[in-house]
Amino acid sequence: MSLDLDVRRDDEQTTVLPVSDDDAFAAATRRDLKSRPSGADRAFRTVSFAAGGITVGIMLAVGIFLAFRAGDALRVAGFSFFTEQQWSPETQEFGIAAVLFGTVSIALIALTLSVPLGLGTALLISEILPEGPKSALITLVDLMAAVPSVVYGLWGVFFLQANVIPVAQWISTYFAWIPIFAVTDADGNRLTDASAFTSSAFIAGIVVALMVVPTQTSVMREAFSQAPVGEREGALALGSTRWGMIRTVVLPFGRGGIIGGTMLSLGRALGETIAIYMIISPIFEINWQVLKTGSNSVSALIALRYGEASEFGLSALMAAGLVLFLITLIINFTASQIVARSRSGAETDA
Repeated sequence: MSLDLDVRRDDEQTTVLPVSDDDAFAAATRRDLKSRPSGADRAFRTVSFAAGGITVGIMLAVGIFLAFRAGDALRVAGFSFFTEQQWSPETQEFGIAAVLFGTVSIALIALTLSVPLGLGTALLISEILPEGPKSALITLVDLMAAVPSVVYGLWGVFFLQANVIPVAQWISTYFAWIPIFAVTDADGNRLTDASAFTSSAFIAGIVVALMVVPTQTSVMREAFSQAPVGEREGALALGSTRWGMIRTVVLPFGRGGIIGGTMLSLGRALGETIAIYMIISPIFEINWQVLKTGSNSVSALIALRYGEASEFGLSALMAAGLVLFLITLIINFTASQIVARSRSGAETDA
């Protein structure tokens, strides 16, 4: 092997080092490790940025449009728009206190019922069922998510309501000491007639709960299925039971999916329109008794009054829609922060 001389000089002396042909060839053929994106990569990046920008732009456009159209009503109502219960834009006495309370109460009832059901179904699919029944149940859950809202509304009006009223009466009988489960008239007398339990927030919440369960189940199931197999097998090898493995491995790993599915369902529950519109008996007062007839929601109010609204009444409806839009954005941003801080698998060891 021939040797060349590599002459290196510094401030004090000159050093002569032997350089082999292999070193010279390596220096001449050194590869640049910096990535050079191909045309397909550049096109994909451009399309992705464009899609994200269009999505953000549409959201901003919706918010600006609602704010612009709601300006007249908000200037007239002022802060009383959030405290007034009546809805009479023609007399300039209108507010969303009652409808916003009904929206939140229906959504909370829906989540109270849907989260345990969705979590249990997701664990059943991902951890217990064999492959054959698992595939069938996944398909069934996905089909439930595709059922139109009006079908759930019809089912709730003509089937569920008649079968839930006895349950509501039983709850009111034995749990009336809890204020939200009491059913009384204006004088405080207890009501037991079936007509006092129809078209309530409780019935609407059950229907909405069944509507959001497929979404919750799908998100949670995907998170649970990504739990590391090694940690599952390690927990079982150390003597853990099936439930112990789920509690120590699957649930901590899927925490982000649980939170994400719940918040996504909350957004759907807050914005549901047709099913609630078909079930509830609209009232414009805060009804703390969730089993009693009468409730309302922002989306149902817009659907109910949009066709007959005047120009100013339409501005008031736009103001109500703007508030619901902002609440949904706040919930989604909060959920994203919570999910980012409790990322699935972040607390598990590899």
